[in-house]
Amino acid sequence: MFHRPASVRRFVTTAVALGLLSTLSTGARAGARAPEPHLRPTTVSSTAGSTTALTGYAIQSTAKVNDAAAAVSSPGYPASGWYPAGARSTVLGALLAGGKYADPFYSTNQQKIPKADFQVPWWYRSDFTVADTSARTYLDFSGVISAADVFVNGRQIAKTADVAGAYTHHELDVTSLVREGANTVAFRIQPNNPNKNLTMGWIDWLEPPPDQNMGIVRDVLVRRGGPVALRDAHVITRLDVPSLATADLTVKAQARNDSDAAVTATVSGSVGATSFSRSVALAAHETKTVTFTPADIPGLHLTSPQVWWPAGMGAQPLYALDLTASVSETVSDTVHENFGIRDVRAPLNSDGARQYSVNGRKLLLKGGGWSPDEFLRWDPTYVEDRLRYALDLGLNTIRLEGHIEPDEFFDLADRYGILTLPGWECCNKWEGNVNGSGSGDEWTAADYPIAKASMAAEAARLRDHPSVVSFLIGSDFAPDAMIEKTYLDALKAADWPNPVVAAASDKSSPVSGSSGTKMTGPYDWIPPNYWYAKREGGATGFNSETSGGPDIPTLDTLRRMMTPAELDTLWKNPGAKQYHRSPSSVFGTLKIYDAALAGRYGAPTGLTDYVRKAQLAQYENVRAQFEAYGRGATDASKPATGVVYWMFNSGWTSLHWQLLDRYLDQGGAYFGAKKANEPLHVQYSYDNRSVVVVNNRHAAVSGLTARVTLFTTDGTQKYDKSATGLSVAGDGAHSTALTLPSSVSGLSTTYLARLVLTDSAGKEVSRNVYWLSTRPDTLDWAHTDWYYTPTTSYADLKGLGSMARVPVSATASTTAGTDGASTTTVTVRNTGSGRTPSLFTDVHLVDSKGKPVLPVQWSDNEVSLWPGESATLTVTYRTADLHGSAPRVRVSGWNTAEQTVPAT
Repeated sequence: MFHRPASVRRFVTTAVALGLLSTLSTGARAGARAPEPHLRPTTVSSTAGSTTALTGYAIQSTAKVNDAAAAVSSPGYPASGWYPAGARSTVLGALLAGGKYADPFYSTNQQKIPKADFQVPWWYRSDFTVADTSARTYLDFSGVISAADVFVNGRQIAKTADVAGAYTHHELDVTSLVREGANTVAFRIQPNNPNKNLTMGWIDWLEPPPDQNMGIVRDVLVRRGGPVALRDAHVITRLDVPSLATADLTVKAQARNDSDAAVTATVSGSVGATSFSRSVALAAHETKTVTFTPADIPGLHLTSPQVWWPAGMGAQPLYALDLTASVSETVSDTVHENFGIRDVRAPLNSDGARQYSVNGRKLLLKGGGWSPDEFLRWDPTYVEDRLRYALDLGLNTIRLEGHIEPDEFFDLADRYGILTLPGWECCNKWEGNVNGSGSGDEWTAADYPIAKASMAAEAARLRDHPSVVSFLIGSDFAPDAMIEKTYLDALKAADWPNPVVAAASDKSSPVSGSSGTKMTGPYDWIPPNYWYAKREGGATGFNSETSGGPDIPTLDTLRRMMTPAELDTLWKNPGAKQYHRSPSSVFGTLKIYDAALAGRYGAPTGLTDYVRKAQLAQYENVRAQFEAYGRGATDASKPATGVVYWMFNSGWTSLHWQLLDRYLDQGGAYFGAKKANEPLHVQYSYDNRSVVVVNNRHAAVSGLTARVTLFTTDGTQKYDKSATGLSVAGDGAHSTALTLPSSVSGLSTTYLARLVLTDSAGKEVSRNVYWLSTRPDTLDWAHTDWYYTPTTSYADLKGLGSMARVPVSATASTTAGTDGASTTTVTVRNTGSGRTPSLFTDVHLVDSKGKPVLPVQWSDNEVSLWPGESATLTVTYRTADLHGSAPRVRVSGWNTAEQTVPAT
């Protein structure tokens, strides 16, 4: 939601740092303790064009260091008693890895960490060795929070006025200071205040970390090269749309002579099978742009190019650019850059909503708001697991409001075909000039260069990633004219290829114009029928952040994050302040949510009952949100063009705004989204009782049969009707199969609707079960607030509580693959002799101690079965995540006793 001596030449560039991945992860996946980084010196390569990431730091508070900066930053300084930190680490992240504090994700432990410890600067110190000093040497970095003085071998090479802002990119030429053997770099990191610094903050997502993420959260690279450096390399692609038959590539790079003498460099390169070369004369310390176009290199005009598509629309091929600068036939520098060929457009439609298209095909952006780890600990496996979850949910987009992740994140998004919407964050310094009475200091003259450098650096870093389809230069508010010009000048200079969006809310900026998006909420509980109204947060236009608010995690996760006393309060006291919800006074309690839960399902009788009702409620609400937007995507009037669930995940152990929890467990919200976004889907409409088939595939489909059956809660059938010969166009089109009557004789107040879609061969291709009421939820639209619309009367779903208990049998077996993954197949069957279905039957993969095995990907879950019906489900996972245990499956349900069976 919502910055030296004259002997050191300094360059500040906007080129993306192309480096090796750090071999150290400072992230603790799923709450596990992170490995301690070794503090041996980093061995720096002597190869021209190489980049070597520092492998870690020793860190210490300046309050505990009395030695001068020259001593601290010199080789051989003992740094005794200092803490080890990884290559990318905040101060608190390092202290947590070292076990200084108790688990901050549990209970209120984080409150016990003293904030005063982080209100003074901290030293980050790292040693590196260089074998050959004949090459030029540079320090290349970004991700300093919030600012730093920088020293090398006892000499200051940059001041905080130079190295300020989390996103600014810096390249410092330290050739004259580097010596053969041991060298030292030290950063004196300044405390972070998101209201005063153009950095990163947390707003109302979670309880902010006591150190406010001060530290270094991206790699610091040591670059080596000859007299001529290549920087700012990128490829501008022009794809012929709609034919996709040809593409033109323009290769650009900066050739920079860092020597004191004139040189002639040869810049050569290749893209695929096409090679090119050019001589470039450079005066001492001169920089020239080197450009290769199809006009002079015919091979850069591609026929039948390999086109990159979002997931579900096609493949994700990538091309590689390789460049070399040579002087006197000796390699001076090299560059490697991956890129994709695709066309993205996002004009405003006739309703003023932003409508994205990729390669000429319109698509509904279905996404979630991304949260990094609260302490910005980077764990590539954990990140990849979450992105795989996004695909499993049928999402195609991730929005990053601030906290713009490292390069590897976008590499993964490119590979998986997940679109990304990065942008600046709201409610702090970034919007200090435009957010009225909101928080965030107004900008001073010193902030504009930082903002421009931030925009330039991120544009250069992201522009070649085909997954990146926009940049939001505002969030809750659009920038004013001066700030917008600052951003747009930087974007233009970087050859930014994608749409620029003024804000995530319905705001406009002088040049970019209307955002074409809305930020009308809700952020707290509303009933499922809310989503079908073409107003406020309902299914029309592009909703940049929205959800029904609280997402109570599974009982397994709750017990990992809260004390027994806190769990008691959770279900007993709706008005209690919940530390694991939000620091916001608006979202501090679960009062609105709990009132709806009790009003619709009945007051909880205990923690287990509270959690099971929460899962049921979250399934129906999240499903309705995505179904409403899915149905509305191809409407002739006021179509839905985008929806971003707020949020996809949480950076800590949370009670709200998450489709999946911190530990990657899956509950009602997750499987509700997965069901709604399946490729071919039959759904019920809460607004007009229509049964609709939505086809998210590209190809049209025909010969479908949709059947809907209504039951009382005891399983008595009261209505049954089928529609045959259905056809649905592709790319998100929908077709109405039939409409249920406004009343059905003999139907109970609470009733069940079973929808089944079969193909022309009679095979079931989609199944969807709803729990409904003859008494609707009534919304008080007149009293809509920015975060929700009140409900004056609730649907009566209390009849679910009287459903008879039914037996469900389960059998399971496991097959281990050769790729380190295993697949467990589970068959669950309703073996009851009566009519009552087993509602919301959940299957969890667990180890021998009953602990969930995570992450996992289920073919389906939380299924409902009528007597005699069975479902066969599969779950895939890393075999190593069993930790040597034999797999088991735990089966439970709304009206089914819990049982655990072996799955060997």
